[in-house]
Amino acid sequence: MKPAHKVKPHHVGILALPGVQLLDVAGPLDVFAEANLQAGFEAYRLSVVGLSGRDIRSSSGVRLVPDIVLAEARGSDFDTFLVAGAPHLGRKAPEEAALAWLAANSPALRRCGSVCSGALILAAAGLLDGHRATTHWSVADWLRQHYPQVALEEDAIHVRDGRLRTSAGVTAGLDLALSLVEEDLGPEVARHVASQLVMFFRRPGGQRQFSRHGETNPAGRSALQEIQRWVLAHPAADCTLTALATRAGLSPRHFARLFRSEVGLTVAAWVEKARIDKARDLLEAGERPKQVAAFCGFGDVDTFRRAFSRQLGVTPADYRRRFETLKEEVP
Repeated sequence: MKPAHKVKPHHVGILALPGVQLLDVAGPLDVFAEANLQAGFEAYRLSVVGLSGRDIRSSSGVRLVPDIVLAEARGSDFDTFLVAGAPHLGRKAPEEAALAWLAANSPALRRCGSVCSGALILAAAGLLDGHRATTHWSVADWLRQHYPQVALEEDAIHVRDGRLRTSAGVTAGLDLALSLVEEDLGPEVARHVASQLVMFFRRPGGQRQFSRHGETNPAGRSALQEIQRWVLAHPAADCTLTALATRAGLSPRHFARLFRSEVGLTVAAWVEKARIDKARDLLEAGERPKQVAAFCGFGDVDTFRRAFSRQLGVTPADYRRRFETLKEEVP
């Protein structure tokens, strides 16, 4: 059954700063707009908020016309207020006007949140202190370093902590908006919205499966880098500590200590990560998990599945289905 008609629509404001990522704004708005259609009444009133009344140029060049000027609004004007992300956030000083408004008005908001790197604005305003949050994987390290008081959940697609809501990168804003629809209007309406927009009702796995951050590149002194390049070129070879130490002409104990000190991982952890990175490339190209497991040096497909799932949060088969390269049929 659809929820009963609401007298007053839930007002959602999305703050779009200059250089905003367009999908961070348009994606959630489309979810809420579709929820209105599926609910059969105006459950949500939607507003784009700008720092001024001038057009907001997005990172793609498309311009948005703000409905509301931030300085003329109060927190009590909104039920939910989201800050959209922008590619430049983290490289430039945050907009002081936005920080001041959030600090002063957030207590009046029923829900406050962010899409993608918009979490950096919430963190700069002090709203995420002592709270769990997530953001786009590419700025996660920056947020962790500059705002250590935030309990960052780097792999999450979106995080709910009290009245705070944060999401991972770009398309995760749709997942966040859908979760808000489910909170407000129930799972039936949310499922219909997901079906209409051809999106997951519950996206499997976390954002680690999309991240290329921290891929296994050779590090440390030249002798260690030579060993690492050999492993990357021969993932199925004997890459045990003893074998690699012998190749380096060092005792296993000295090699292990040196490797950990200069690379930051144990030999076993680095080798597994290198093999998983190679496996990702092969799965994306359409290779089957059994063949990938053998090529990348895993003893059997079950060992490969456990290691892959532990690192990325999804099985190799699911990853392949989601990322495999589409190949043209040869006549």
